[in-house]
Amino acid sequence: MAVSKEQILETLAGVAVPDGGDLVSRDMIRGLMVAADGKVSFLIEAPTPELAGTLEPQRAAAQAAVAALDGVSHATVILTAHNAMPKNAPQPAPSAGTGEPPALKIGQHPKPQDGPEKIKGVDRVIAIASGKGGVGKSTVASNLAVALAKQGRKVGLIDADVLGPSQQLMMGTRDRPKSDDGKIMDPVVAHGVKLVSIGLFVDPDQAVVWRGPLITGTIQQFLFSVNWGPLDVLIIDLPPGTGDVQITLAQKVLMSGALVVSTPQDVALIDAHKAIDMFQKVRIPVLGLIENMSMYVCPNCGHEDHIFGEGGVRAESERMKIPFLGEIPLAREVRMAGDTGTPIALGEGPVAEAYQRLARELINGGMG
Repeated sequence: MAVSKEQILETLAGVAVPDGGDLVSRDMIRGLMVAADGKVSFLIEAPTPELAGTLEPQRAAAQAAVAALDGVSHATVILTAHNAMPKNAPQPAPSAGTGEPPALKIGQHPKPQDGPEKIKGVDRVIAIASGKGGVGKSTVASNLAVALAKQGRKVGLIDADVLGPSQQLMMGTRDRPKSDDGKIMDPVVAHGVKLVSIGLFVDPDQAVVWRGPLITGTIQQFLFSVNWGPLDVLIIDLPPGTGDVQITLAQKVLMSGALVVSTPQDVALIDAHKAIDMFQKVRIPVLGLIENMSMYVCPNCGHEDHIFGEGGVRAESERMKIPFLGEIPLAREVRMAGDTGTPIALGEGPVAEAYQRLARELINGGMG
């Protein structure tokens, strides 16, 4: 007999919070999901990051208590905090002459290069691309990075969408990269992945209003003015389309290849085809296609619904003779995990396993 949400909440009411009340009376349970196969998942959202830092025993107790209920095959509980990321980004370091490291300036015009160069200490550089926005490319990039790290790879991640950065949110960090000399920076580390994003340098409520030269110069900084190595793979989350950033990569760095993300629908595939054509024009190999939001599985009854069509990316890969690397289902918990800075690939379940399969596919193919 399937467990009900009421039974789960009754059980969670027995988990006390250190400063008073319990998980239910304090209204800390978010996104409670009960799948048809008995898998249960939810978030414990503390009102402050400080309280969240003390609640790991409660998270573990809640997970164990729910897992022990009749009808539960597996329980996944993620601990987070309301407004875990501070509103304002950290301030720049003081200038030279104060006894502190000089301020690190982000946003410069590109420097001349003779041609594409290898990044010191990095074995492979793989771009995650899409022809259009809204297909989940950044979600794929962060989760693939985490999945590769879970399988023992040393992984870096560049958020190259300078005008619309999101990896600082998806990876759950607001730490600012540090620099000893104002020129070379150390990336932050989140979930075992080294990360650089313009979102770590600017106020999250402010737009980055830059023309092409500043954008391409920033990408060049992120490639060559960061202590990346040693890395097995550096993943670059590209902005959608076929513009300045994509051309900059082709001209500045020796790329191992690109992965193109699309949903199955025809509108997305039209633009994915343009992205593939662009990479072919600049002689960057397309390593494979990934179908994101391939299907929606109802958490209550288990019914599969192909909201955006079925098999479109696989058919396109066969037509273009490009490897098809896998399908990632559409699920509410993916959105929840990204919004709370805990990529779904960190946990377990169908979506996490899909990313682990994708990571294994890349590793076995010598790409990860």
